[in-house]
Amino acid sequence: MPKLLFSKMRFYTIKDLMQNVKRPRRSDVILNRNRRKMDIQCHMVQKTNDETYPSNLSYQTDHKLYPTLEELLRDKKYLAAFRSFLQSEFSEENVDFWLSCEDFKSTASMDDLGWKAEGIYQKFIQPTACREINVDHHIREKIKKTLEQPSLSCFDEAQKHVYLLMERDSYPRFLHSDAYLSVKNKSRTLWYI
Repeated sequence: MPKLLFSKMRFYTIKDLMQNVKRPRRSDVILNRNRRKMDIQCHMVQKTNDETYPSNLSYQTDHKLYPTLEELLRDKKYLAAFRSFLQSEFSEENVDFWLSCEDFKSTASMDDLGWKAEGIYQKFIQPTACREINVDHHIREKIKKTLEQPSLSCFDEAQKHVYLLMERDSYPRFLHSDAYLSVKNKSRTLWYI
């Protein structure tokens, strides 16, 4: 019996406390819901406008602040910093493969194409390669078939795949890393000197 009285007493004290809390009226709830719908619709309209016109302000400022991945791979200082960053993430084979493909494309003699293509395949693409890159099985098979008669474009699909992988994954993290910031600050101070 005392347990029942205690629980009733407790219920009444909670009920008394709840009277002090201001509860929203039904009309307030409906108005808030309509405001949220309007905000969402405004965001959706703004987002679709941004997608149709890609030259929005944030893209332009970001584009000016950071070099593109292509520019980064062409600059020796940034490339060295990017490679050391990728080594810290255990994925430097991606940039090494991309650079090997660029070197392969600049090969002038057809005699050198064969052994260079075989070297790139054994080093980066073969399933048991020591520095195997992450490419699809279909791309791997296409490259294996083209090794019989290599051309300058036999690694293009794999190179594009690795480039996109770096652009989406490693490159954005690199832009916020200490390695990038230190190279960027060094280049600024050297420019002023």
